[in-house]
Amino acid sequence: MTPKKLATLCAKTAAALAVAVVATTASAQADDSWTAKWSNGHKIESSDKAFKLKFGGRIQADYTFASVDEDLADKGDGFEFRRARLFFSGTIYDRVEFKAQYDFAGGDADIKDMYIGIENDWGTVRFGHYKEYFSLEELTSSKYLAFLERSLPIEAFSPSRNSGIGVHGNSGETLNWGVGVFYDADDFGVSTDENNTNVTGRIAWRPIFADEGSTLLHIGLSATSQSRESTMRFRARPESHFANRFVDTGNFDADGAVILDAEVAGVFGPLWFAAEYINADVDAPTVGDPTFSGYYAQVGYYLTGEHRKFKGSDGAFDRQKPTNSLGKDGGSGAWEIAVRYSNLNLNDADINGGEQTDITVGLNWYVNPATRMMVDYVMADVENEGDGHFILWRWQVDF
Repeated sequence: MTPKKLATLCAKTAAALAVAVVATTASAQADDSWTAKWSNGHKIESSDKAFKLKFGGRIQADYTFASVDEDLADKGDGFEFRRARLFFSGTIYDRVEFKAQYDFAGGDADIKDMYIGIENDWGTVRFGHYKEYFSLEELTSSKYLAFLERSLPIEAFSPSRNSGIGVHGNSGETLNWGVGVFYDADDFGVSTDENNTNVTGRIAWRPIFADEGSTLLHIGLSATSQSRESTMRFRARPESHFANRFVDTGNFDADGAVILDAEVAGVFGPLWFAAEYINADVDAPTVGDPTFSGYYAQVGYYLTGEHRKFKGSDGAFDRQKPTNSLGKDGGSGAWEIAVRYSNLNLNDADINGGEQTDITVGLNWYVNPATRMMVDYVMADVENEGDGHFILWRWQVDF
């Protein structure tokens, strides 16, 4: 099946799901055993909570304005739909979870999440295509990031989504854990080489979690052991998706890598911070067994007094809800400023992939819980190569 036909099929499927949700809602309104509501997305559930269904999506429309040194060949200015997603998810018969999510940005229909899980008192066993248990910033949804793009080391080293089986759980708001075995898969969840696998796990703990998360301290550790039969490659864009990748190891022969990630975050009223350090120890004798590394540190402040939301049960940042949304009652939404410093070093042994440092300054306007505008300025400095400057502007709605 061609990507075009697949995109058409997925679009029809998503439309059918939307019709099904609307029809079910209409039925629910006439049946007291079901309820339908809007809660930053369309949700319906049975009175006994055994069935919970949700349909939604997100649109992220990005403008990029770039000024880049000639030695760093780049695309320049442009516009793109960074993400255009539809999903259908839920729980049926108390214990079976599912999710199907497609992204139509970029001209095809990529599978983002496609899984089935069994929920138990001690945790959930999940099968399918979804994010591996790695990194605070990676596991925070793109809907809730403080900047338009994830930091340099996360793009370079995080395994993100792959196909496999995992188990995860939590202890209230203070502890999360997860571990799984994953095949290295493409954008359609397909893996054709059983020798390209990741064993990935994460544990996160919040020794402080008070006042519904308005005061918290979070620490975590992730690790992934990756086995490869052919080549590996590490690279990253300058925290601007429309830009080219300025640092890149290229493909090199490798048997695998062990990647460790340490994370810390905190929320203290309107002030919040987060930081991660990642070390990649690569098993590649033909190029000298290089070790690559990267880190970021970011801090933000809500000018309108809100605090950054954190979902303890997931161990990641969550949806921001303004105290006074923009509307007919005169609210102005929530305003946030944020700064990030990140570094990625892909030079070691016989590999000269480059070293890059980025400074990003962001301003976010949360119009309401489902809509926001973001503006970032990114200064990217590539050692011995030059600089790039980017102004990024995004309008986002998710439902």
